[in-house]
Amino acid sequence: MAQAQHNIDCDVLVVGGGINGAGIARDAAGRGLSVILCEKDDLASHTSSASTKLIHGGLRYLEYYEFNLVRKALIEREVLLRSAPHIMWPLRFVMPHAKGMRPALLIRAGLFLYDFLAKREILPGSTGINLKRHPAGKPLKPQFERGFVYSDGWVDDARLVVLNAIDAAEKGATILTQTSCTSVRREGDHWLATLAAKDGTVRPVRARYLVNASGPWTADFLKGALPQGTGKQLRLIKGSHIVVKRIFEHDNAYIFQNEDGRIVFAIPYEQDFTLIGTTDLDYKGDRNQVAIAQDEIDYLCELSSYYFTKPIKPADVVWTYSGVRPLVEDEAADAKAVTRDYRFEVDQQGAPLLSVFGGKITTFRKLAEEATDLIVKGLGLAQGAWTEHACLPGGDLYGAKPQNRSVQEFDAWVHGLQSRYGWLPPKLVLRYARAYGTRIHALLDRRNALADMGEEILGGLYAAEVDYLQRHEWARSARDILWRRTKLGLHLDPGAEARLDQWLARQAQHSISSTAAGQ
Repeated sequence: MAQAQHNIDCDVLVVGGGINGAGIARDAAGRGLSVILCEKDDLASHTSSASTKLIHGGLRYLEYYEFNLVRKALIEREVLLRSAPHIMWPLRFVMPHAKGMRPALLIRAGLFLYDFLAKREILPGSTGINLKRHPAGKPLKPQFERGFVYSDGWVDDARLVVLNAIDAAEKGATILTQTSCTSVRREGDHWLATLAAKDGTVRPVRARYLVNASGPWTADFLKGALPQGTGKQLRLIKGSHIVVKRIFEHDNAYIFQNEDGRIVFAIPYEQDFTLIGTTDLDYKGDRNQVAIAQDEIDYLCELSSYYFTKPIKPADVVWTYSGVRPLVEDEAADAKAVTRDYRFEVDQQGAPLLSVFGGKITTFRKLAEEATDLIVKGLGLAQGAWTEHACLPGGDLYGAKPQNRSVQEFDAWVHGLQSRYGWLPPKLVLRYARAYGTRIHALLDRRNALADMGEEILGGLYAAEVDYLQRHEWARSARDILWRRTKLGLHLDPGAEARLDQWLARQAQHSISSTAAGQ
């Protein structure tokens, strides 16, 4: 077992490589702090890759009078869209009016609030539609004659986490994946932590500030760090999604009401599929092994079939995923009513510890900004916030500063890439553009022909991309590559993941042999 001889010093140790941890690491590193982030698995390997993949204000939260949360999220939508237009884009949502559920006047009032709680420059407002004439009415049953349409956004959630980690690393942070924080203790005005990697490497770290952003494990970590305990509790809510073959041809998404008060989205996904979700269930099981239950599949199929002309059956499901949302415990009896807002707990009985409770993808940047404000204050520093006016890696399509035109003219930018890299199939260039934005130029540097991309390991996956993901994005396994860095796993046969893992193992062995031969 390899162990560092001396403590590694840093200003901030962040435990947790989900969206909150990666966002805080990025913000703090950008303010000049020395940062180490450790994640026990891969980046975004739990909750942060299991969302409904929306940048949204949360229309239904208006029913629970969460006006502050909704307004905060509505403001963030366009900030985020401008910062990373390659992995986020505007999406129109159609809500068919279902008789016997929320009255049309109530929906109209809610959408009016949704439109005007925050300034919009990119996203169009809401309107009523005739489903007999609108393209979105075609896949629906004939009894749905009227509806409403409004705007929110789409995001590749796992890539959002990775881009934050990349930006943090490029600003000096150390990102350690497959590395657990096995112990922490205060020693004077510092924290002493032990970081243990899965390859046996152990690193002792000495940090001035400790951030607990461990998601579903936040309460557990806090109990281990503070012997005196804490009053904060998490309520773990499982959300599950199903993916089926594409149900409709247009590019709008649907938001469906159910008689139990819940809502479910049906969203265009990966060109060939429709994503349907989510459920809201209290969860008490293993947080490392979260999976959809049959009754959740049945629920999502039945609700979708209530609206779509073509019934959706469990046999139609081609993929599922589930995650546990760590929400702040409150008095809500029903899981769907638990607040999605975030809260911080700061313990300053010695070296400071900041624990993050709750949160949602849309407000991650604001959460990170407010958390980092607390960190710099706790360290007696004065560096100011910066992320609101900064692009994420690959998002600088038309210059270093976020711009509306990067969202509005993304297709034109892609067409320029397809012309520049005419030796690649246009669909592949589009996929690269969506995944990597302007970093496509680093991926394709010094390559001028398809042969320069190396072996085509699987359909559409070349050795050059795998090498890029390993070098720049901490990808280690086939699952990292096929399901988090890309979604190629959906488009390939079930044996593809095993074949890629075998290829990666051969490459690793070849690298070891080459190194040994050179010594």
